[in-house]
Amino acid sequence: MKKKKVLVVDDEVDFLDVIKMRLEDSNYEVITASNGKEALDRIKNDKPDVVFLDILMPQLDGFKVLSYIRKKDKKLPVFMITAFSSDERFKLASKLNASGFIVKTSDLKKEVENISAALDVAGRYRGK
Repeated sequence: MKKKKVLVVDDEVDFLDVIKMRLEDSNYEVITASNGKEALDRIKNDKPDVVFLDILMPQLDGFKVLSYIRKKDKKLPVFMITAFSSDERFKLASKLNASGFIVKTSDLKKEVENISAALDVAGRYRGK
């Protein structure tokens, strides 16, 4: 059975490393990017099954990246991740057709649980 390919995009290297390790332990293929431009390159070249996209990043923020993604692929599950949630950010993510919205906590175990739950939803969303 082919592993699901997950792209995690965040400018916090420690967060990326922990999430990558935990998801790989759960039998996912994980690729990472540390900024919006790199994320778009990874999507084009690596063709992930699902994307977890931080909002606040250098070069291109998550909303701009999501906007670019939606122009090319309306069905790719993209979950927005942020430590700084607000009604405005949630509304914009919804308007741009994000698949979901995850608020970061200081508990990395909880982050992995949230991402795993989102992966389950993404699998059903794409019919895989």
